[in-house]
Amino acid sequence: MTNNFDTCVIFAAGEYYGETPIVPAGSFVIAADGGLDHARALDVMPDVVVGDFDSITGKRPTPDERTVELPPEKDDPDLLSALKIGWFHGARLFHIYGALGGRIDHTISNIQLMALLANHGAIGFLHGNDSIVTAICDGDLDFAANDVKPGRMISVFSHSNTSVGVCEKGLKYEISDALMTSTKVNGVSNEFRHGLPAHVGVTQGTLIVTFPAEAPLPQVSWHHAFKGDLGPLDTQISSALVERGLKPHAA
Repeated sequence: MTNNFDTCVIFAAGEYYGETPIVPAGSFVIAADGGLDHARALDVMPDVVVGDFDSITGKRPTPDERTVELPPEKDDPDLLSALKIGWFHGARLFHIYGALGGRIDHTISNIQLMALLANHGAIGFLHGNDSIVTAICDGDLDFAANDVKPGRMISVFSHSNTSVGVCEKGLKYEISDALMTSTKVNGVSNEFRHGLPAHVGVTQGTLIVTFPAEAPLPQVSWHHAFKGDLGPLDTQISSALVERGLKPHAA
């Protein structure tokens, strides 16, 4: 898929389900807020620690060049801040642990961030509870032949308003050149077929894909180049906040 020097592993503050994160040699490692507790428990030394540190339970990180402390009233969640730092350091492949389960609002936010990566030509994998969640924009996910047991589901959803040219091959239910929308659920509960490679692709649009953790990670390809980045690190209190106690200005 890509070389390890393009890889970023992020420890988030959510559930780990007793699973041990895999940190490929040479990866850039980031602990997002309370994710530092989990990194410490595994004796992993992050390259950067970032967050407003409202969820950390252990000792707060020492202020130094590896620590980025942010205000809690910022717009960006801590995971997005971690993704931006990883992007700045050249990563385009992200493995995120501790970002599924727990608070449902955090889980939804983290899935949206996988779509953000996809829309910029990068790929992120959320690992947790024996499942993986990713997103692909205008591209393909190709899974090698595998022996995933029946009943372990792969599901596909449209994150964009419409996704056209959706194909699913090598699965129990195959589709070709299908249309999916953000309000039409027609890609849930599919299954891998024993000993066969599988393919999920979209001509135009962004798909959210969930699959079992024991499935091989897919090879990723895109139909075109992408421009832009994730934007600057959000270090300021949100300008959208309404200051309490102030009366609206009279016209």
